[in-house]
Amino acid sequence: MRLEMRLLTLGVLLILCLGLRAQEVELPKREFRGVWIATVANIDWPTKGVWDAEKQKKDLIAILDQHQRQGLNAVMFQIRPAADALYANSNEPWSQWLTGEQGKGPNEFYDPLKFAIEECHKRGMELHAWFNPYRATFDAVSSIHSSHITKQKPEWFFSYGGKKLFDPGIPEVRAYITQVILNVVKNYDIDGVHFDDYFYPYGIKGQIINDAESFRNYNDQNFSSIADWRRDNVDKLIKMVSDSIKHYKKYVKFGISPFGIWQNKRQSAEGSETNGGDSYHGLYADSRKWVKEGWVDYINPQIYWSFESVPAPYAKLVDWWSENSYGRHLYIGHGAYRINDPKDFAWRNPKQIPNQIIYNRQNPRVQGSIYFSSKSLTTNRLGVSDSLINNYYKYPSLPPVMLWVDSVAPYNPQNVLAIQMNKHVVLSWKQPLEAKDQEATYGYVVYRFENGEEVNTEKATAIKNVYYGDVTSWEDKDVEAGKNYNYVVNAIDRMKNESEYSIPVSITVQDNNSIGSL
Repeated sequence: MRLEMRLLTLGVLLILCLGLRAQEVELPKREFRGVWIATVANIDWPTKGVWDAEKQKKDLIAILDQHQRQGLNAVMFQIRPAADALYANSNEPWSQWLTGEQGKGPNEFYDPLKFAIEECHKRGMELHAWFNPYRATFDAVSSIHSSHITKQKPEWFFSYGGKKLFDPGIPEVRAYITQVILNVVKNYDIDGVHFDDYFYPYGIKGQIINDAESFRNYNDQNFSSIADWRRDNVDKLIKMVSDSIKHYKKYVKFGISPFGIWQNKRQSAEGSETNGGDSYHGLYADSRKWVKEGWVDYINPQIYWSFESVPAPYAKLVDWWSENSYGRHLYIGHGAYRINDPKDFAWRNPKQIPNQIIYNRQNPRVQGSIYFSSKSLTTNRLGVSDSLINNYYKYPSLPPVMLWVDSVAPYNPQNVLAIQMNKHVVLSWKQPLEAKDQEATYGYVVYRFENGEEVNTEKATAIKNVYYGDVTSWEDKDVEAGKNYNYVVNAIDRMKNESEYSIPVSITVQDNNSIGSL
C-alpha cells in the first residue's frame, strides 16, 4: 500500500510540474468544498464595531454570495467561540463578538444561526455548527457576564495562558458540553456538528495544566500516566457527543478538524514522516482513534503547510491521512490565511493552493477541502478566488454521500414542466413521495443539456442549480433565444443521496414572450 501511495505521489507531482490545469481534466461532481467562518475576535464575521442587526445580515449574505460564486458547498459557522452563543436558543450568554458585550442580544432581534442556515440552504450549501468545546474565555475575565458558566461553576475550570478552559477530566463537564451541543442539534436544521483543533491547550513555556486534583478524583480506570488519562477524557467526550447526535438525528454529520500531525514517526512507528508539533502528545487528542473507532463521519486535518515545508510537507501529510481515514471521509484543511505570507516564499506562489487541490483530487481517499478562513478567500489573496471561480470550482459540486449513515436514495420528481416566461425558462415539478426509508425529500438538483446533448447527470458541467428546501420550481435566467434545452430534476435527501433523474422536458426558447413547446 505504501509503495502504491509513493507511486501515486510521484505521478501527481509530475502533473504539478507539467502545470496541468483543472479544465483539462473532468471536474468532480462529488466533492466537499467548505470554508470556516470564524466569529471569535470578529475574524470573518461580524465586522468588529458593526453591531446593527440588519447590517450584519447584509454582510453575511454578501459573504455567502461570494462563497457560492467560488463554488463552495459548505460553511463551518462558528456559533460557540467561548462558552457563549451566536444563536438565540441557548442557556449560555450572547457572544460579545455579536453585539460588543457578552450577554447583550442584537439591537433588533434575530437568530444568527437560524438566519445563516436558511441563507446557506438557499444556495445549496451545508451549514456545520462549529463549537469550541473546552474554551470558556478568550480575553479579559472582567468582561464575563454574570450568567456565564465560569461564574456559575468555577470549580469546572482551570486557567492557562490567561484563558479559562473547561477541565475535560470532570464527568459533569462532559455532560454539560454534550447537552449544549444537543440543544442545537434538536432545535436547528444544521447539517453537521464541527469541532476544531482546540482540546487540551497548546503548550506555553512556564505554564502547567492545573488538573492534578481531577486526576486524583476521576481516575476511575487507574491510569498510571496523566497523559493517557487526559487523552481518555477527550475520547470520552468525542464518543458521547457522537452517540448523542446520532441518537436524535442520525443524518447530522459529526466532524473534527484536528492539528495536522497526529504523531511524528520519531514518536510512533505509525506516525507521519514529519518533524513538528502533534495532537497526540501536545493536545492529548488521539485524532486517528476517533476515525478508527467510527466516532466521526469526517476528519478534517489542518494541513496548513506548503509542499516545500521541511518539517511538515503537505504531500506527506495528505498521504498519511489518506492511509489512516478508515473508510470515513477525509477533507483537507487548507491554510488559505497563509497565502502571500512575506515570511514564507512557498506561500507567495499563487499556485500553492491550486496545486494542493490538484494533489487532493488524484487521491481517491480524499473527498474534499475546507479553507481557513472566509476572509482569506473573499479578499482574493494572490487571485485564489479567481482560480476557484474560473477553474478549480468552476462548476457546482454535491457533497459526497455517507453510505454508512444512509444508502437509500429518494424517489425522483414527477410532472416536470418547462415554460417560457419573458426571456427566461421556468421549471416546476411535483415533490416525490417519501423514500423507502420513510425519509422526505430534502432538496433538488437541476440539470440542463443543450441541443440534443445526451442526458448524463454524472457531469458537473450540467448542474444548473442545487437547493435545500421544499420549493418545487426554479427559473433559468441564463438562456439564449433559438436554443433548445433539455432539463431533468433529481431529488436529494439529507445525506445527499440522489434519485434517478426525472423524465426529461425539452423547450426551445423563442425570441418573443410566447410559451415554449413541451
